[in-house]
Amino acid sequence: MGKGGGCFPSKITPPVIVDSDPDPVLNPVSNDDDSIADETVIPTVERRKLRIFIVFYSTYGHVESLARYIKKGVEEIDGVEGVLFRVPETLSPETLLAMKVPAKGDDVPEISAEELVEADGLLFGFPTRFGSMTAQMKAFFDSTGGLWKEQKLAGVPAGFFVSTGTQGGGQETTA
Repeated sequence: MGKGGGCFPSKITPPVIVDSDPDPVLNPVSNDDDSIADETVIPTVERRKLRIFIVFYSTYGHVESLARYIKKGVEEIDGVEGVLFRVPETLSPETLLAMKVPAKGDDVPEISAEELVEADGLLFGFPTRFGSMTAQMKAFFDSTGGLWKEQKLAGVPAGFFVSTGTQGGGQETTA
């Protein structure tokens, strides 16, 4: 359907209006020849950037790399900001150490399900595991049940990107 013509109403965010004149009515402007010209004072419209949340899980950094490139691409569009978030880790530190998983950087915060409502658009990224998403991403999606029940994300466009280490590693059934 596109352009908000689907089953649910679109999330329409009105522009922020910055008005230098509290009463934008017709203001007479006098010229040198004492004639009066009517001019309308038009308020300045300052639009906030659309925020696209790029939410990902990355075990060894491959999906994080994709997420950073996607953020770069998103931000090439005027008026759009990409914001990176990680989903919470579900594995213990001991298990991650045994798997030789590199430490996660502090520059990307973890996201909670409740924060998703602040986004104007959502992109989700995760590695595939045997034709499915990782348990960490599944746990995160499961935590959003209340948002779906209350339709708090209705009309918010969303997409996803996946990565796998082998041919036939699950991306053909996950995507």
